[in-house]
Amino acid sequence: MSKHTTGIHHITAFAGDPQANVDFYAGILGLRLVKRTINFDAPDVYHLYFGNEQGSPGTVMTFFPAAGSPRGTIGGGQVGRITFAVPIGALSYWEERLNKFRIACSTTKRFDEDFLQFMDNEGLQLELVEREKGVNSTWSFSGVPEDKAIKGFGGAILYSVHAQNTIDVLQNVLGLKKVGEQGEFARFQTSGDIGNIIDVLLKDKEWGVGGAGTVHHIAWRANDDKDHEEWQLEVKHHDFQPTQIIDRQYFHAIYFREKGGILFEIATDPPGFAKDEPPHALGEKVMLPAWFEPNREQIEANLQPIQVRELG
Repeated sequence: MSKHTTGIHHITAFAGDPQANVDFYAGILGLRLVKRTINFDAPDVYHLYFGNEQGSPGTVMTFFPAAGSPRGTIGGGQVGRITFAVPIGALSYWEERLNKFRIACSTTKRFDEDFLQFMDNEGLQLELVEREKGVNSTWSFSGVPEDKAIKGFGGAILYSVHAQNTIDVLQNVLGLKKVGEQGEFARFQTSGDIGNIIDVLLKDKEWGVGGAGTVHHIAWRANDDKDHEEWQLEVKHHDFQPTQIIDRQYFHAIYFREKGGILFEIATDPPGFAKDEPPHALGEKVMLPAWFEPNREQIEANLQPIQVRELG
């Protein structure tokens, strides 16, 4: 093994109503909508990106929201729970805020850390944890102050249909280091300071079913295009079948499904979300790649109007 990812690049999930999705992640969680575009493989569906002020790698939660989407079932072959990191001392603020919006939450402890667990409006399983590492967000919205705002990903809990296979990929392909085992979880860590801690449920899970409220894939960071090409060769070397390199406009991507059933992506840090919009205006209008521009009027007519609004 010769390569090491620094951690999570982004996580992508399915959702239902687009406005409800924006209200939850921007209005309640206070994240910035850094890009509104479309699913390049299904242009009648939004692809929405939420993150810190710049949409930095390691902070971006993305969604394919489509009204009327059937609910999925969380299970094996998926990210089972998404962890967001907040500054030290912020967890009590978030418990009060979630209670204010009548979002049920509970506390638990894992690897001697306290977690505040809850679900989004679609049933996607989330949690918050206080972490020292990772720069604080500079984005303040909908009443969430900067010193309490979500920094980005703390990590994730992976649900596998064959946990040992997933663990093997984390260690021997992606270069994560095992740092502990406690109860029903094993913990792995990268060298990064955000999106850097992955817990794997050691018990094999029955297959989940994709749909609203479930994760489609988790993406890992590559430094640049050269590093990305090396990652493609590394994945092939371990007898997986990565896709060709795909231009996602704001990063380049390859995909492969590991033998525990989870769809993995490896994505480049550059060029980022300011590629086609000025930093101060990120996420304000629908951005399309050049090959879709001739059909902009038709595409926008098929998209439900959304607005980013403060919920207090």
